[in-house]
Amino acid sequence: MSDRIDVRKTYKLYIGGAFPRSESAYSYEVKDSKGKFVANAALASRKDARDAVIAARKAFGSWSGKTAYNRAQILYRIAEVMEDRRPQFVQAVVQSEGLSPTKAEKVVDAAIDRLVWYAGWADKITQVVGNANPVAGPFFNLSTPEPTGVVTVLAPQESSLLGLVSVVAPVIVTGNTVVVVSSYDRPLPAVNLAEVLATSDVPGGVVNILTGSAATIAPWLAAHMDVNAIDLTGIAGDAGLATDLEVAAADNLKRVRRAPAAEPDWTTDPGLEPMTTFLEIKTVWHPIGV
Repeated sequence: MSDRIDVRKTYKLYIGGAFPRSESAYSYEVKDSKGKFVANAALASRKDARDAVIAARKAFGSWSGKTAYNRAQILYRIAEVMEDRRPQFVQAVVQSEGLSPTKAEKVVDAAIDRLVWYAGWADKITQVVGNANPVAGPFFNLSTPEPTGVVTVLAPQESSLLGLVSVVAPVIVTGNTVVVVSSYDRPLPAVNLAEVLATSDVPGGVVNILTGSAATIAPWLAAHMDVNAIDLTGIAGDAGLATDLEVAAADNLKRVRRAPAAEPDWTTDPGLEPMTTFLEIKTVWHPIGV
């Protein structure tokens, strides 16, 4: 019996709940931690980024209008599906990050647990961040958080699964929609997550995943007038690019989560800052009936 020829995978983008090829028609080789070919990934272009923003904007009204409890259910469903596909994610982390299977299992478990943790915050963040403000006069003065809108997230380059979940989950649980630029060298966990999103209850367009170079795609997203905020975590240590993106983001006063000096330790308690960064506070005055 002759040896089989391997069926080589070419992973596509995830935009608007579908898996289109890149408009550029280009792809690039993805290699494991030892330099061995694993698959091809789509090389996203400026046009793909624009399409992703359009999909995210279209989904924003419906997603932000869902109850917090419903968003919590959907995030929990993502965790459930990831749990069912746990071996696939373990393999992707082993290939991408060069970890042993035992350590990769701990990373996958932590990513699933983080989704559950954020799901639990969905209907509680308003009570923590919002307030009934004391004012002089016959008025109720209430401050409540609202989602910012369409958020661009530059995913961490090193922590391709736990880091990815840690920057995407807080953005969507608070009602925002997101365009993610995945790790360039380690996109496999991101494309596996896209398959999970497509088979769970997440509406199309809430999460859009682009594979490719952040240095190429991010400037267009930072300057895009229909993007409301940008998370620069994925370019940790690149001060020059971070400054350029902050300048571009200033044109429409985007909220900016600044790039850290080095990639964070994703195993630590994330706190509330990843959620509150992309929330706006609305204050309403209401007269008290006499």
